[in-house]
Amino acid sequence: MILGGAAEAREIQLGHTLSDDSHYSVGADAFKETLEEVSDGEFTVREHPAGSLGGERDMIEGLQIGTVDAVITSTGPLGNFVPETYVLDLPFLFRDYEHARSVLDSEIGDDLLAKMEPHNIIGLAWSENGFRHMTNSRNAVQEPSDVDGMKIRTMENQVHMNAFEELGASPTPMAFPELFTALQQGTVDAQENPVTVIVATKFWEVQDHISLTGHVYSPAAVLGSGVLWSELTEQERDWFNQAAQASAEATREEVSRLETEGLDLLRENGMTVVEDVDKTPFQNAIEPVYESFKDEYGTEMLNRIQNFED
Repeated sequence: MILGGAAEAREIQLGHTLSDDSHYSVGADAFKETLEEVSDGEFTVREHPAGSLGGERDMIEGLQIGTVDAVITSTGPLGNFVPETYVLDLPFLFRDYEHARSVLDSEIGDDLLAKMEPHNIIGLAWSENGFRHMTNSRNAVQEPSDVDGMKIRTMENQVHMNAFEELGASPTPMAFPELFTALQQGTVDAQENPVTVIVATKFWEVQDHISLTGHVYSPAAVLGSGVLWSELTEQERDWFNQAAQASAEATREEVSRLETEGLDLLRENGMTVVEDVDKTPFQNAIEPVYESFKDEYGTEMLNRIQNFED
């Protein structure tokens, strides 16, 4: 495409693993609209939803080598590349949405984004998935003993795996695009995700129960390729930052909407919803995960988050 005799517009390849009617896609649309507007058409954006560019880990690797330009991803696999981000995956770290969003929008969040650049990943903005809950096809979960022996898919994230091991479950790391089929075939009994993801993926087709454990707040991140970034001017980088902020804001708004409407949709589609989960026994059971984290990664960032006043 030629614009007024200028150079041909550059098409940005933006990938994510959820459907094209998910909260990620809402964020992708906002990214596209904003970048194309502020750049006056110098950049266009092509969305690749539903894992068409691979799982989240695959796409992050693509960012590093420049085969993918931008990604909206959970933080699940991000710790494998940027270990400092593992702190965000600790169970029961954030009190509520206001606390989580305030922390990520503060200097703490900025510092974590900055730690990505040495790994050839550009942290553009913190977006959102929401608080994670357990679904399964075996039994309703109200206390840790209900999880004992359950084969549960987790992200490729050691903190999450350790937490479920402490609960007595059998965590099975798996890329998200493989999950629906694994649940359908009984390879795993359970999975854990925010309501937003459960709705977007129609997990009610392969899961009978959801328990509102709220065990982990799951951010998302809007990431850019270090290869692409090195080719951009300061003005162009500003355009990408604006697009990422617009994406994050749109996604958070959609998460808030789905949090209020999603449970009704799950009930309408036959899922049993357990709302009265006592989180204290779960918190007590996973306490060793905190101790292991401190031993390996220290306490500086953890203390900053726990002491943050919003």
